[in-house]
Amino acid sequence: MKAIILSAGQGSRLLPLTEGRPKCLLPLGEKTLIEWQIWALTQGGVDDIAVVVGYHATDVQALLKKLESPKLKIRTIFNPFYKLADNLASCWLARHEMDRDFVILNGDTVIEPAIFQRLLASPAAPITVTIDKKEDYDADDMKVHLKGTRLLDIGKTLTQDRTNGESIGMLLFRNDGPKLFTDTLDRIMHTPEGLKWWYLRAIGQIAEHHQVETCSIEGLSWGEVDFPADLDSVTTLVSEWNS
Repeated sequence: MKAIILSAGQGSRLLPLTEGRPKCLLPLGEKTLIEWQIWALTQGGVDDIAVVVGYHATDVQALLKKLESPKLKIRTIFNPFYKLADNLASCWLARHEMDRDFVILNGDTVIEPAIFQRLLASPAAPITVTIDKKEDYDADDMKVHLKGTRLLDIGKTLTQDRTNGESIGMLLFRNDGPKLFTDTLDRIMHTPEGLKWWYLRAIGQIAEHHQVETCSIEGLSWGEVDFPADLDSVTTLVSEWNS
């Protein structure tokens, strides 16, 4: 199984903590954020990882080189537009890596290994979005609208009455899914708005005409590092994991 991690950004909402250090290299207890991600993925059988880098790319590359082993292949893809573009552009630059089944993980999402394992065990679909559910959702949550388990819409601006969960920033592409995704990325990047799009907006477009399923990970633990306050809560979270 191959994984693609999107870690090109600085994480400006975490300043001054990310002044001179990208978000993915922030320490969370005994590991950096990206080390926790790689640990969880490899526990689920990933042996091939591509990381999209940008801000302080050489620092990220230096750490990743130390994590390589005969059983784990890691390489980087440099996004020179990380200051100007949103993460759809990072996906587009990594489209050559989407040549078979793969999982994509946002650079600020930390998961326990059981989440990835549950996603892999989900019913086969071209695209599967990992979701969680809670009582209330805020403006920063990437909300999802479902019919059963099928995704109908995704976005931060969904109203509460149309919200059935939130994306945690991890998707699985299988069978026809990789080509469906890369074709959509290429089409959007040929428009004037391409650099401004989140890749999940492309998933929403795909869901209008193709099967996009969801996998609920309710009861399992994960965290997202967007703001300084998140560091304390996520550090506490990972301290409970047996790594």
